[in-house]
Amino acid sequence: MVFSSTIFLFLFLPIVILAYFMAGSRGRNLVLLLASLVFYAWGETIYLLLMLTSISLNYVVGLLLEHSRRKGASGRGPLIFGLTANLGLLGFFKYGNFLVDNFNGLLAVLHISPVVPPSIHLPIGISFFTFQAMSYVVDLYKGVTRVQKNPVNMALYISLFPQLIAGPIVRYHDIAGAIDRRTTSSADFAAGTQRFIIGMGKKVLIANELGQTADYLFSLPPDRLPATLAWVGALAYTFQIYYDFSGYSDMAIGLGRMFGFHFPENFNFPYISQSIREFWRRWHISLSTWFRDYLYFPLGGSRKSPARTYINLVTVFFLCGLWHGASWTFVVWGLYHGLFLVLERTGPGKRVLEAMPPFLRTGYAMLVVIIGWVMFRAETFSYGFYYIRAMFSPGRPPLYNSQIFLNMNSIFYFTFAVAALCFLPLDRIAQTLRSRCSGKGRRSILPVAPLLVPGRILALALVFVYSVANIMGSSYNPFLYFRF
Repeated sequence: MVFSSTIFLFLFLPIVILAYFMAGSRGRNLVLLLASLVFYAWGETIYLLLMLTSISLNYVVGLLLEHSRRKGASGRGPLIFGLTANLGLLGFFKYGNFLVDNFNGLLAVLHISPVVPPSIHLPIGISFFTFQAMSYVVDLYKGVTRVQKNPVNMALYISLFPQLIAGPIVRYHDIAGAIDRRTTSSADFAAGTQRFIIGMGKKVLIANELGQTADYLFSLPPDRLPATLAWVGALAYTFQIYYDFSGYSDMAIGLGRMFGFHFPENFNFPYISQSIREFWRRWHISLSTWFRDYLYFPLGGSRKSPARTYINLVTVFFLCGLWHGASWTFVVWGLYHGLFLVLERTGPGKRVLEAMPPFLRTGYAMLVVIIGWVMFRAETFSYGFYYIRAMFSPGRPPLYNSQIFLNMNSIFYFTFAVAALCFLPLDRIAQTLRSRCSGKGRRSILPVAPLLVPGRILALALVFVYSVANIMGSSYNPFLYFRF
């Protein structure tokens, strides 16, 4: 079940909201927990048992860590057990097939019969809820948070459906107070609803529309693609993945706020970054900060020699790429970003970047990101390489077929223009306009302040209605981060 589906919007969510507010303060966590388990079981059925195993495992590890602390022990035993068990579950279900395939490739070179194990299913969201569970165990070991002794509350933290399958990755200490006790005001509910609708519009009206064209162009043989079409496909996917994932994060944050939770922001206009280092401060913030705090800093961060810092960066982004998927294309994508992070820290690279005017720095960062997304999107390393080569082969003849004209129609170009405009921080521009229209100490330039609130409500209503119409009228409604 995805947020941008009619069954979620018109059946699951209304029932959960009604039951939640009827349950009273004591029963609300139980309602949300049951709803979260149903939400996950809807798509994963028997693999709900895997999530329950993860919940039970980390609940017990938490109690063992607390018991060790009371006895004056270090707690390293329960910590190592907890991390090993969590990584073992993630490794088996996410990377089992990948390891076997690569092992069979080695056997083929040695002319040995391949291993034929049963195919291992990748449970939705396992990377997200496993990282959340690991952050709880590590933070408890460090004394950053307190143990959760209520099994219902612990289960709710790991399985909370708004951010269960696509983040943001929420650390326990950020919502521990809200899990134990929270209130939901009408202002919170209204703000959450607004955020959800904005996210749904980004996902359904922008990402889905651009995604159809990107999918078609990436399905063509790259040796036939002229440079213009190759760039259209790369840019369409660049916008698609941003609006798909940030839209889903907006919906998750909005849903959380409707139920009294304040999740951390996950995106901060990443495509206006002026370096790859800044990009990773703005893109998938909950993941990049997780790797920073639980891997990069423990490895030594940038506190040691430059060489050690570079090794740490490459290690982190190798694992970041592998986290996104069990494929060498993801590994190459991660190492590619790690390489540019290293280059930006070296003396020559740093000086060149600082000497550029801001618009050139943004252009550099976007070029690096777009090329990286091509490899991220490619099914194989060779396809990604030849697609990138097509982007920089201007002499190829144009390609004409009816399917291209069906995809690249007036709706596509309009959506593309909206996507190119809306990755800018338009909310800040709107806030400036509102402050100028408020007439604080001076006459308002435009007498539109009385129209802002009803205009916003009307705009949100139109986005919601049009999004629902698109969901009902189209079978194309993918969610890119399901595979992660």
